[in-house]
Amino acid sequence: MPYVYLSLAIIAEVVATSALKATQNFTAIGPSLVVLIGYGIAFYLLTLVLRHIPLGLTYALWSGFGIVLITLSGALVYRQIPDLPALFGIALIIAGSVIIHLYSKMSV
Repeated sequence: MPYVYLSLAIIAEVVATSALKATQNFTAIGPSLVVLIGYGIAFYLLTLVLRHIPLGLTYALWSGFGIVLITLSGALVYRQIPDLPALFGIALIIAGSVIIHLYSKMSV
């Protein structure tokens, strides 16, 4: 169940972060509520995850997958297409998360 909570936390954070630009410095009520509620849900779910998964691993997975999904969101919603160095950097982030999860004693 902690990985389900982590997945939901990542999705909530990505939705909230994707809505940040639309808040217009928190003057647009709808997107501002999406940001506040999304981050609230994300952080609450992270507290549930941290009961079962170590902090370092949780944050590595949350930030790694979050970066990938935010990049996809930026490309689809805002037409911010990543270039080759950005894609290479994202690949390194994913590789780092996989290495931590598979080989580190921290993930036990």
